[in-house]
Formats: sequence, structure tokens, C-alpha cells
Amino acid sequence: MPEKLKLLVTGLNGVVGRVLRPVLEERYEISALSRSGVDDLPEERVTRANIADINAIRPAFEGIDVVLNLAADGGQSSPDGMDAPWDSMLHNNIIGAYNVCECALQAGVKRVILASSGATANGYESEEPYKSLVSKEDVPLPESWDIVNEFSEPKPITLYGVTKLFGEDLGRYYALTTPMSVINLRVSNCTPVDEAAPGRAQANWSSYRDIQQLTVKIIEAPADLKFDIFWATSDNAKLFRDNQHAKDVLGYAPQDGVR
Repeated sequence: MPEKLKLLVTGLNGVVGRVLRPVLEERYEISALSRSGVDDLPEERVTRANIADINAIRPAFEGIDVVLNLAADGGQSSPDGMDAPWDSMLHNNIIGAYNVCECALQAGVKRVILASSGATANGYESEEPYKSLVSKEDVPLPESWDIVNEFSEPKPITLYGVTKLFGEDLGRYYALTTPMSVINLRVSNCTPVDEAAPGRAQANWSSYRDIQQLTVKIIEAPADLKFDIFWATSDNAKLFRDNQHAKDVLGYAPQDGVR
């Protein structure tokens, strides 16, 4: 029986971490980096440390094959949402992302997956035709629309989105200058409830099993995939955040979508 891949996850207690945990535990040998610990994970597989403290987190990376960095402030798990305090986002999303990549590199980790966000491009939703696609009102749908893909102009409208764009470029830097593969997963609408609410989620929703599938495909992608950006979205009728790229490169096959 082949040895299980050793996966280190930061932010396992967050919304996305809880969604992904069942399938990750089934396939890999999981360990966690967390300030507060992780329920039902043996203490010997949890490094309790602040992600902004590079020396404190370094031991967590020893012997690890792949790192999944979900730790951040400003997302679904944050009490202030995308308006989280700047100092917290600086330490968690910018300094923390650098520390994760640097510790992974020093430990010989093969791949780092950085959780990015739809917040990198939320500005599109204030413009037509996207404004109509995310409206809670019963407005006529546009006949067609351009898809926002990994090459589209970034349009952050929060500092949280700016910090996630930093993470994407940080990943590009490490992928270009080191042996490490770095993949960015732009998490879309994934909430504590596995269903699409009215409004934005009708276009941007990602079901639990779809984001689980996509994450596994990124973890297990061939080693020669050095850098990429993938949107985590289901096959929604109003979809404008590209998931075709993930289908083409990874064989992603969404099972769900708002029709």
C-alpha cells in the first residue's frame, strides 16, 4: 500500500477548512498549523503557533509533501467579514503567506496551495452585465457576458482582496524562482450552509463536493504544474467566474450548479 501524502493545512478551523476536512482526512495524512488547536486531531499532529511568527511555525513543515494555506483574516470565518482590521490582515494574509511559502521552501515541500478569493475581482459586480447577474431583484438576464478568468484585470474593492492578490503574486514569485510548485485557489461563494443564497451566490456558488473535488485535483496535479490560478465555482447558469480553465487543466468536473 503506497504511503499517504503528508498534507499540512493552515486554517483548518475556518469555514473552508471544515468543508474540506472530511475528504482530506480520507486521502492524506493530515497535520495542522493553528493558534488554538484543532478538534479531534491528535496534539502531535498540531503545531500551535501564530502564522506571523516564522520561527514558531517552522517545525510544522518538517516532512511535509504539500501545504494547503487557508489561514487568513477577512473571509467567511472573520467576524468583520472583508472589513477585517488592516493590522490583522497584514499579519495573517501577507506576512503569514510569506512565512508559509518560505518555511515550505526551506523544508523541501513540493507544492504550496494558497487560498485566494473572489474578492480579487469583486469590482466587476458593480458593472453591467455582472451587476444584473448578481442582483437579488428579478431583472432581465443579459443575452451573453464575458467570463472573468485568471487573466482578467483584477478588480479588488476591499483591502482583503488586495491582500489576496499579493498572495497570488507571491506564489508566482516562488514558482518562478524555486523548485516549488505554487497553485492559487480562488475560493468563491462557499459558506457555512451548502446551498446558494439569493443574489450573488446564484452566480458565484461553489458546492461543498465541488470545492472538495477541485482541491484534491490541485493537490494531486502533476509536478510540472508549477504555477496556476483556479476559480472554485460550480456550474451555475449565471456563472461568470471561470471554471473552464480548471476543467481543461485538471479535469475538474463540477457535479452541482444553480440552474
